[in-house]
Amino acid sequence: MTPPSTAPLISLTWTDHVTGTEGYLVVDRLVRGVSSGGLRMRQGCTLAEVAGLARGMTMKEALHFDADDTGVRYIPLGGAKGGIDCDPRAPEAYGILVRFLRAVRPYVESVWTTGEDLGLSQDLVDRAAAEAGLVSTVQAVFPLLDDEAAARRRLADAFAVTVDGIGLDELVGGCGVAESALVALDRAGVAYRDARVSLQGLGTMGGATARFLSRAGLTVVAVADVKGTIANPAGLDVESLLAARDAFGTVDRGALRPGDEELPADAWLAADAEVLVPAAVSYAVDAVKQASVRARWIVEAANMPVLPDAEALLARRGITVLPDVVVNSGTNAWWWWTLFGDIGPDADEAFAHTRRAMRSLIGTVLERAEADGCTPRAAAHALVADRLPVMAERFGWYA
Repeated sequence: MTPPSTAPLISLTWTDHVTGTEGYLVVDRLVRGVSSGGLRMRQGCTLAEVAGLARGMTMKEALHFDADDTGVRYIPLGGAKGGIDCDPRAPEAYGILVRFLRAVRPYVESVWTTGEDLGLSQDLVDRAAAEAGLVSTVQAVFPLLDDEAAARRRLADAFAVTVDGIGLDELVGGCGVAESALVALDRAGVAYRDARVSLQGLGTMGGATARFLSRAGLTVVAVADVKGTIANPAGLDVESLLAARDAFGTVDRGALRPGDEELPADAWLAADAEVLVPAAVSYAVDAVKQASVRARWIVEAANMPVLPDAEALLARRGITVLPDVVVNSGTNAWWWWTLFGDIGPDADEAFAHTRRAMRSLIGTVLERAEADGCTPRAAAHALVADRLPVMAERFGWYA
């Protein structure tokens, strides 16, 4: 029997005829003919980066598949990702986004469901998608729904929910990241009040994570944005920093309190904290920078923030990396739990479901890592290797 190919199913590069900007789409795998994965925009984005993210999405979907649970409506999809090599703050960025979506429209209509990722908000993606002639960025999944109209209303209603000024769609991912960190603390017997946190990024994922960890009783001692690191060993006022952010997660320094310090951009790495949360860019921790880390756990809220050679060195130092494919999978899962009808458009229900699911998933990964004597990332890969053949046999690649 020929082993399955590890190459992506679809890989394409698009060149904008107006600016020469390149964009990329990689569909790593299909399940029932559909894949899932966001669209990012950042200067320096590459096809290799998007391919790695697409493979990560395949893993995230598979990790949320439970072959024994027949009572759920959401059946995980395949993995995909899109990327555009452009600074999202550039004046021409929106036009490029519209033209990219117009060019890949056949894929969005048939096989690729997408949404916000690094550099883009869901509102912006939705507006550009409408201008590009798309009904929805997740319309490829509509044929799999029992009641499309009801499902679309449910998702729209969920996106309209806000909690203390922040949209539910922004909060669920951070809820999942925070729960992952809390499970690690629980297993180690560390009281929340004794745990300090340092984060890179106070945007969608980082901001929500900071809120949930702070409200759980942890002390946030440092956050970093494009202007540098804001630190206070006695603890930062998370809510005031969240209220002082712009659309890209940059904090207005006028909101800082006495005792808050402004430090260099990489100072968040060396913070005196138990938990480190990279929640901004990929490749943030390399083999050199890892030497600065003093934390006990690195919780990957961003996609691919810790490079493999850095992770190996961290493991030798007794520092555990909780991998992105597990930790930040809650946002994607929440879309589908809501659309397929496993939960309704209610914040309390969404948070409770996310906490249960993420606590179970991270617990399973850590138990597998302990049993196999490996890293949590290796354990997650092993779980995916177990589940993908079952998904393929039960549901098939194509609709």
